Amino acid sequence: RKNAMATNIQKYLAFLKTVEYGSFTRAGELLGYTQSNISHMVNDLETEWRVSLLERKHSGVSLTSDGVALMPYIRAVYDDYLKLQAQVDALNGLQTGILRIGTLSSVAASWLPGVLKDFRQDHPGIDIQLLLEEQEGIERWLLEGRIDCGFLRLPTRGEFDSTFLWTDRLLAILPEGHPLCACDRVPIQALGDYPFVFPERGNMNEMLEIMDILKARGVRMQPHFITGDHYSMLAMIEIGLGISVLSDLALQRVSYKIVAKEFDEPQYRQVGLVLRRGSTLSAVVRGFAEHVKSLREESGQAD
Repeated sequence: RKNAMATNIQKYLAFLKTVEYGSFTRAGELLGYTQSNISHMVNDLETEWRVSLLERKHSGVSLTSDGVALMPYIRAVYDDYLKLQAQVDALNGLQTGILRIGTLSSVAASWLPGVLKDFRQDHPGIDIQLLLEEQEGIERWLLEGRIDCGFLRLPTRGEFDSTFLWTDRLLAILPEGHPLCACDRVPIQALGDYPFVFPERGNMNEMLEIMDILKARGVRMQPHFITGDHYSMLAMIEIGLGISVLSDLALQRVSYKIVAKEFDEPQYRQVGLVLRRGSTLSAVVRGFAEHVKSLREESGQAD
């Protein structure tokens, strides 16, 4: 059960995230709470301190003058708590602690749950916070110390230490019966001849990376359909509205009636575990990193 300090720290985090994203709803999505939970936590702070921290408008929230004055102190208290927790974790070994992981959604939906299950079975006293974001957001969180580690596409920034985990294939995604389904391997140049389905959010950076790869090979495409995320994109492909490209990892555990084909020029991306270089790692983070690396060695992956 969380003590009073941890409860207050969670309220500070709710406030900080709400300010960062200008929305109770968005803060709740990131932290695993409902919009009303986040609003209630911020209200508790305002009631306790007898100040107004945020201006609430239909367009979102913003800091009041009191909120601006208190913001750096709230941030400092939260950062100091994380440092304190890291020292406590170091003293306790892997008995208790908090592990904050930033990850791409394709990793979170496929490979990572099994890893976390195994780790928690060995270390049941450790709480895990899993945050989904795009590549640039996870890199920013690592630099700011808001997460302990991340699962990202490689290579990444020079400020990080990374461990290669696996090579992920990029595949052409086709509806059943599409002319390209007859190919053993899809000619990469042929992608420009058919309507293309493009996700508007969720893994936009990942899709832009794929588009860059195609453009480098002379394939020029404009999206014919723009949809919300990978799942709606796959649903549109299933009914024959177009084709697209996704990584093999993103296709795990999907049940859509689609066909995934390799290209005549095989395309890959690398995925790895990333840590901030030079940071003092808690026993929890060190233990998790070692756990992930041992799984990599067992799988026989090589750099």
